Amino acid sequence: MLKRFRISARDILILAIACLIGVVNEGSLREAIAVAPTLGNLVDCDIQCGPCTKELAGMTVTMDILPKPVKAMKELKFQVTLSGKKKTGIPYIDLGMPGMNMGPNRVELRPVKNSVYEGQGIIVRCPSGRRTWKASVTLPEVGKVEFVFDVAY
Repeated sequence: MLKRFRISARDILILAIACLIGVVNEGSLREAIAVAPTLGNLVDCDIQCGPCTKELAGMTVTMDILPKPVKAMKELKFQVTLSGKKKTGIPYIDLGMPGMNMGPNRVELRPVKNSVYEGQGIIVRCPSGRRTWKASVTLPEVGKVEFVFDVAY
């Protein structure tokens, strides 16, 4: 036997708000899913195969990450090698994801030999499942270069 129930205006309003929140969240999820495959197009560094090199103000900046495969949530060694005429202060690396604020994650480098700098860091696992990361190598008083690469989970 069916029991009678009453729906008040307040109940309808709560239900409408819950549906609206669901649609907004579903829309955001759809947008994130639609954007994720295009991030691979941003990748300009196949760090899993070896070091990557870019030019900056007459200098060559080479970055490598060890050990391979480069995995999230593991202690990693970041290495930057500079060549060219300009002198610079000690470089550093800021890690992040293209198009997403992951909070500060800086790798402080130290000189290990002539024009070679190394530092330890961790690439965190993104809750979204995205694997595309960006390392911004800053050369004080010169500028910065960005390396976009994929990590393994």
